[in-house]
Amino acid sequence: MKKICVIDGQGGGIGSAIIKKIKETYGESVEIIALGTNAIATAQMIKSRANRGASGENSIVQTVQRVDVIIGPIGIIMAHAMLGEVTPAMAEAVSRSPAKKILLPLSQENIEIAGIGDVPLPRLIEALINKNLNF
Repeated sequence: MKKICVIDGQGGGIGSAIIKKIKETYGESVEIIALGTNAIATAQMIKSRANRGASGENSIVQTVQRVDVIIGPIGIIMAHAMLGEVTPAMAEAVSRSPAKKILLPLSQENIEIAGIGDVPLPRLIEALINKNLNF
């Protein structure tokens, strides 16, 4: 069974939408671990049917080393992103993880990704599942 880690912060809305769609597509054939940069984000993702969840820096640093896939907004690899919720240790752990990383080009930071147009979140999630999560 593939272990998928979904990381989100603040309200957990992006992570929740991703988890709902993965569960609709793959059901219980995958294990989804919700990792929130804070407890509110984790709680929202667990409500969306994540199998397990945890919050905070140490949970993220430890868990990303033991999963097959990491999914989240691009800010999860940037220190101090998500209004400062992503610590340098979190960003480094995600970047160094041997897991496949699928990052959504959503950013609250002063960063633009060249070649990426404005694509609504539901379409990004569909592409994530249809093109990047082929089990």
